Amino acid sequence: MKNIPIDNKIPELDIAINAAKEAGNAILDIYQGNIETYKKKDDSPITEGDLKSNKIIKEILSQTDHVILSEEDKDDQSRLSKDIVWIVDPLDGTSDFIDKTGEFTVMIALIKNKKPILGVIGWPTEKTLFVAQRGSGAFRYSNDEWEKISVTKVTELSKCRTVGSRHHLTDKEKSFIKKLGIKDFTSIGSSLKVGKISSGEAEAYITTTNKMKEWDSAASYCIISEAGGKMTDMLGNDITYNNKEVYHQNGILVTNGLIHDKIVEEFKKLE
Repeated sequence: MKNIPIDNKIPELDIAINAAKEAGNAILDIYQGNIETYKKKDDSPITEGDLKSNKIIKEILSQTDHVILSEEDKDDQSRLSKDIVWIVDPLDGTSDFIDKTGEFTVMIALIKNKKPILGVIGWPTEKTLFVAQRGSGAFRYSNDEWEKISVTKVTELSKCRTVGSRHHLTDKEKSFIKKLGIKDFTSIGSSLKVGKISSGEAEAYITTTNKMKEWDSAASYCIISEAGGKMTDMLGNDITYNNKEVYHQNGILVTNGLIHDKIVEEFKKLE
């Protein structure tokens, strides 16, 4: 694999890329067989893919001394006293993994002083990576090439391509998207929604749920920001990480940045 074309790489970047790649390969092996599904305490599904990926990522990230907050581990709250932490979702889109849609990812972010300073999203079925380091731009790796990516310049809501959840789209979200005058809507699994916006293949992702957690968005935050877009909650507040409360209480809005305020404005009228 070629090196990512970033001059001032922090050492953690290559480690995170390697972790996402190795975990992705292990997930693919399991994906190609019969997937056994178990239930977590909160009734959400978990598979061998989640657990194997988590194990590999933790082994590779342990080359650094940073604490890891992972979806699949008990939250060690000693992280709250640390300036730098890893935030990991070993398999984002478990339902898509089980349903074999191919739309699931591995997400790894490094947080410094509550802000993501690097983000890696691996898309195993397509051998694709979305990667960003703060201040160095966002990149997509596919077909053995690195390409710099950026958001579109679309400013009209009616011309907006919007992406949303395949498994969790609510009636409230559907009617809000309609109210915005957006006609082009596609359901996509996992963090690939943010990958699409960062690559200029869509303009907005709207979710009003309070069920998303820090590991569902940390890697995406860095990538969309470096691609020239924006991520806030639905009320336009900035998002911080490594908090005691890991839930995003006010949903998530991801856009190309140019239509962001308009959507927030309209959403506030509903509240």
